[in-house]
Amino acid sequence: MKILRSPEIRAADAYTIAHEPISSLELMERAATRCVEWITAHFSTDYPFRICCGTGNNGGDGLAIARLLLEKGYRVNCLLILSRPTLSPDCTTNLQRLESIGHHPLRIQHAHEFPMPDAREILIDAVLGTGITRPAEGLIGEYIHWVNDLSNTRIAIDLPTGMPAEGNMEKFPCVKAQYTLTFQQVKLNFMLPHSGVYAGEVIVLDIGLDRQFWESASTPYYTIDISLIQSIYRIRQAFTHKGSYGHAVLVCGSKGKMGAAVLAAGACLRAGTGLLTSCVPAEGYAILQQTHPEALCAVLDPALSFSDILGEASRYRGAGIGPGIGTSALSTHWLTQFFSWYRRPLVLDADALNLIAQHPEMFSLIPTHSILTPHPKEFERLFGTTANDYERLELLQAKAQALQLIIILKDHHSCVAMPDGRCYFNTTGNPGMATGGSGDVLTGLLTGLLAQSYSPEEAALLGVYVHGLAGDLAAAQVSEEALLAGDLVNYLGKAFQMIRHSLPAHQRFFR
Repeated sequence: MKILRSPEIRAADAYTIAHEPISSLELMERAATRCVEWITAHFSTDYPFRICCGTGNNGGDGLAIARLLLEKGYRVNCLLILSRPTLSPDCTTNLQRLESIGHHPLRIQHAHEFPMPDAREILIDAVLGTGITRPAEGLIGEYIHWVNDLSNTRIAIDLPTGMPAEGNMEKFPCVKAQYTLTFQQVKLNFMLPHSGVYAGEVIVLDIGLDRQFWESASTPYYTIDISLIQSIYRIRQAFTHKGSYGHAVLVCGSKGKMGAAVLAAGACLRAGTGLLTSCVPAEGYAILQQTHPEALCAVLDPALSFSDILGEASRYRGAGIGPGIGTSALSTHWLTQFFSWYRRPLVLDADALNLIAQHPEMFSLIPTHSILTPHPKEFERLFGTTANDYERLELLQAKAQALQLIIILKDHHSCVAMPDGRCYFNTTGNPGMATGGSGDVLTGLLTGLLAQSYSPEEAALLGVYVHGLAGDLAAAQVSEEALLAGDLVNYLGKAFQMIRHSLPAHQRFFR
């Protein structure tokens, strides 16, 4: 799904109004109706609501929601926060409609007039939407502080008040919501860590904006959703053999860090590679042979080259290096030699990234379209610090383009930056995956997908989605707290099954 920025979002509204045709007031009613459908599906009439409305179109959404909930028998108290003397035309009309059924919002002009809601009231925040360009102040600023001091459950409409749809919001006071009901698409700031935390759980509501406009709109930002994954995922065909699914090689592990090699190997095998050779130090040989008898195992020997140890690089369609190899002089030697031996796109993670950060001249050795998978600290070591999330996103895009690499910045919504400037935010995964070894699993998974001749771009998108989906399935069984990296490996098969079963019936067997 595309992530449009504020100007394009407003243009999509205007295009829909002009070409459906539909009035702006009717489009507002449609949005309010979608919100009420979600609210009534999740909260019974036992719950009272406190709806806080502004003077613009976001406030108009809130007033329409209040009316629709009252008509369905809900108890509603409405606040109209008069941060300016006039209301937008559609907000005015919805205020008149609400008052026509006998409900008159409490008008708030000063901070001391904010009431103390009952603790059971569900608070709906509909004060400011996508139009904000500067930090909220005055009465709106006081409103944000008032809301955030309450213990009530909070539902934001489109965006939490105070949050811009995109851009740095480091100094923007913002309502912290448990849920955000947003229209048509996620907003860019929902996907970044320091702003996304204010949105809580994001629910995207389709309000029927013009599909033709949406498809033609230009943006570098996308989400990785099931429709994209369905277009990438390949059904295995009959009359194939292990050679059809490639030979992968992983260089991982060192004394005390063989767990990384075990996890990466397990994920690579579960990704579906036809053959895997794990290349490990001598002390890890027995461990790999015992934990993964399905894999071939080779031993690193400083006296030998990779050609001597592994044969011709052309034998391997997927390669990964880094998890657990350490950052010693010998590890630097192995990484440099690996770059000379394997000249196709490969996967670089963990200690391989730390070594590159220590020896930036190695950037010139990395084959183009290789996949780098840094977590935020590794990214900082590789490319430098930034002042905020938005600057880091811009740096991520710039480095992926300049180096012609695919960089997966791992986070709650891992961002896959492509060499052409596009950025894809993942929509699977959970906080339980913040545990040692999760990245090693991703490295093995990506390497296994490359071995099956997925392009590096396809492997990166499919890999992060499947990795997160396996985490979601595992957490549902063992909890986020108890989730281990090994659980991710065990649930990769279930994740692939879910993707296959999501395909239309006629595509599940032959494509």
